[in-house]
Amino acid sequence: MKLDNSLAAVVTGGGSGLGEATARALAAAGVKVGIFDLNEEAGNRVAGEIGGTFAKVDVSDSASVTAGFEVIRAANGQESICVNCAGVGFAAKTIDREGKAHDPALFGKIVGINLIGTFNVASQSAAGMVTQDPKNDDGERGVIINTASVAAFDGQVGQIGYGASKAAVAGMTLPMARDLSRDGVRVMTIAPGLFGTPMLKGMPEEVQTALAAMVPFPSRLGEPDEYARLAVHICENSMLNGETIRLDGAIRMAPR
Repeated sequence: MKLDNSLAAVVTGGGSGLGEATARALAAAGVKVGIFDLNEEAGNRVAGEIGGTFAKVDVSDSASVTAGFEVIRAANGQESICVNCAGVGFAAKTIDREGKAHDPALFGKIVGINLIGTFNVASQSAAGMVTQDPKNDDGERGVIINTASVAAFDGQVGQIGYGASKAAVAGMTLPMARDLSRDGVRVMTIAPGLFGTPMLKGMPEEVQTALAAMVPFPSRLGEPDEYARLAVHICENSMLNGETIRLDGAIRMAPR
């Protein structure tokens, strides 16, 4: 698709990190951007700075997602681009040092946001996308970009919930792309490695340095803008469909 002001986008987690960078990149290309986030202050700040629209949304709650789309679509019209960046990660082993099993409520929360939340937004966005006219000669009506993680493939100690949720997002990619192919909606997933998001930037400097040294090349943390540039390219390149792309500097995570 050609990115311009005839298109609208919704970006989840758009108040910070990968989502913020993507929202800014799409807005810079002229796209009308709507932001979903639980953090009202951050979401409103980014939306205000890029001329976008904000809706407070809990992606794990389908009713909240529906209400959020109503707000954004009233302002920008039906979105042709949906980028899911909202997610959480908590460290917990299957069994802790005292022999206690992983809290199922915590596992459920991680899956609820990272997987169910991604599904809620993607499926509801797709339902709107298929109602609009094609945007190019290929008959394309929209593109959905989900966010997995290298933890989907190289899950480390303590990442049982996170790794499972992100592996499921990657696993959802091809069947969703096949489901939506007849209606001209593409589905792609990006699996970032170690990126300089607020979560990592909040760690001690020595920890950040050690993590960066694990990346073969370039030996540094990824920048959110690098994720955003890939997301923009996916939007523009119609042959990208049904695939998960690792964006990780060739890192393969060790067990610890």
